[in-house]
Parts: sequence; C-alpha cells; structure tokens
Amino acid sequence: MTLIRRGGTRDLRVDFFRGLALWWIFTDHTAGDVLGRVSLTNFAMCDATEIFVLLAGYGAGLAYGLTMDRQGYLYAAADAVKRAWTLYIAHIFLFVVYTAQVAYSAAALDRGYYLDEARLDVLGTQPYEAMLQALLLRFQPSLLNILPLYVVLLLMFAVAMPLLRWQNLLLGVSFALYVVTRATGLNFQGWTGPDWYFDPFAWQFLFMIGASLSYAPPRMPRVRWPFDVAALLVLLAGVLVIWVVDTHPPVLAAMPRWVIRFVITQDKTGMYPFRLLSILSLLWLVARTVPRHAAWLEKWAASPFVLMGQNSLPVFCFSIFFGFFARMALEFSVAWPMQIAVNLAGAISLVSVGALSAWYRAKGRAPRVRAAPLPVMASTDSD
Repeated sequence: MTLIRRGGTRDLRVDFFRGLALWWIFTDHTAGDVLGRVSLTNFAMCDATEIFVLLAGYGAGLAYGLTMDRQGYLYAAADAVKRAWTLYIAHIFLFVVYTAQVAYSAAALDRGYYLDEARLDVLGTQPYEAMLQALLLRFQPSLLNILPLYVVLLLMFAVAMPLLRWQNLLLGVSFALYVVTRATGLNFQGWTGPDWYFDPFAWQFLFMIGASLSYAPPRMPRVRWPFDVAALLVLLAGVLVIWVVDTHPPVLAAMPRWVIRFVITQDKTGMYPFRLLSILSLLWLVARTVPRHAAWLEKWAASPFVLMGQNSLPVFCFSIFFGFFARMALEFSVAWPMQIAVNLAGAISLVSVGALSAWYRAKGRAPRVRAAPLPVMASTDSD
C-alpha cells in the first residue's frame, strides 16, 4: 500500500455521494414517495446505508488518522470519542423530537398505527423504562437505528486506530470479527424486540475498509479490466435478483440453495456478503469513472448534494423529522401534484438545513487555507 500525502483541493466526490445517500435515505423512508423507486436499493443489492457507513469510515480514517500522525494516538482517539458523543446527543435529541412528533400525530389524527409502525407503542405501557432504554441505545424506534450504529463504529475505531499503520492487520482482524459475527449472530441485544437492526460487529468491516482506503490508499492495479468485469457482473447479478428472481417465485425455487444463501438472503442486519460485494463493486466503478477533478462536481446541479454531504448530521436528523410530515401528506394523496410538492419541499428543506449549518460553522471564522483533499487510489499506468 502506498501512503498518498494530502495536498490540493477537496475531493468533492465524497461530499456528493454522501449527499446523494442522504437524499435516498429521505425518499426510501417516506412511504408512498414515487422517487423511492429510483433509489439505489432498486438497482443494487445494497442501499444508501452502505454508502453512508463506507464514507463515514473514509472520513474517520482521514481526519483522525491525520491527527494521530501529527499529535499522537491519544489526541486522535479523544477526538473520535468526542465525535461519538456528539452523535449520541444528536440521536437522543432526534429520539425526543421524533417520538413527540409521532405520538402527537397518532393522538390528534386517531391513527394508532403510527405508533405501531414506528415501534413506539411500548411508550404507552412502559414510558419510564423506555426512556432509560433509549438512553442506553437498546430501544431504537424505526428509522432511528443509523446514528447508534455510527456511535458504536466510532468507538470501535477509536480502539483500533493504531492498526491503521498496519493496514493488513487491521483489515484481517476486522474481517475475522465479521466472519465470527456472520457465523454466530453476535450482536447487541435490543430491549423489546430483536437485536440491533444494524449489527455493529458486522458493519464495522465496511467502516474499516473505508478508513483504510483514506489513510493508506492502495495503488490501482496495472491491469484493471478484470476488476471492471467482475464489478459489473456483481451489479448485474443484483439487478437480476431484484427485477427477475424476486418477482418470479418459480425462478427462485429452481435456484441452488447455496446461491440463494449467498446472493438472495435479505440479511441487512449482518450485512450479508453479497451486500458487501455490491457496495465495493460500486466503489470500484466510481473510482474508475469519476475523476477527482470532474468538472460536473463543481456545477450548480451537483452543489445541493455536495452541500448536504458536507453537513450530513443536521441534514440527516431533519430528514427524519420532515420525512414523517411527507408521509402524512402522501397518505392524503399520492397524485403527481402532491408528489411534486412533497419532494420539492423536501429538497428545499434539506438543502436549506445544509446551507444554514455551513453558515453557522463559518460564522465568525477567519479565512482559512483551502481544505486538504481526501486522497484517492493512486494510479500507476493507464489501461
């Protein structure tokens, strides 16, 4: 592996695709939204969650790895723990707001199924215990399970951070934990229902891959077409599963059992292997087809996604809040005028939150030198 030193301008690809993932999270979480039909989950055996976790690891490896190199491990680990604490506070705040929003709407509109769908019905029978379990992250209502995963992944990364300097060892340990988790079902126990929806012991592998790629990017292989073909085949297999196998039970019944277990099993909790292969295939193809200095990343059409990606935490929290209102509106009507109104209002709201957050971060600060880039895989020879 070759360590690529930082220099130049910011890599907007990371911001853009993080922002795109946030938009897909909004449309996928809004029941009845027609734009949910064109999100990643309809065309690949992975979705916005994999993008989010991979890029979270990428950002962590870059930011805290650089701090570790300059100021030592303790400073870097302290920064990672501080960020995990910030995410924890954001999750608790979002939990309170979302719970109040859903509970009030259910009572005011006489729609008790809101509580059932959000898995908040337990608040009616065990409110005090529910509050305690929420603080312990054991009570995770629907849609509120990504930030707890992120908190735990950052804490795990704070412990494993020194292994960034021995990349093969880090990935080996991480992969071993992933394999053990897949074999044993190792997970954190939930409170009222199943275990955590996103198993941190499985998802940490994708996070560590992202961290390794940013801290010590590998050189691109000299011969790349076999990887191109393999990545395309993986994605094509995903499309066939989604559009053919899943919609035609006789085709599914005729497939070998081992194929069903590896390709089709919908185990998002433990990030089953084909989900991992799918997101890594997408990563490869993006790295091959979208150069770091692609001109379109600086155009007006890409800027809303870049802005959201650069301010992902407030945008994500607000997307959950606004998404419930969007769902209520689409219950009233799913006609095109309502679809346009909901998605236009959602886009304006999320971009506005990103812009406001960026303004607050920059307010009162002296002008700074341009941000260092996120490193990319170094190229050797052309194809």
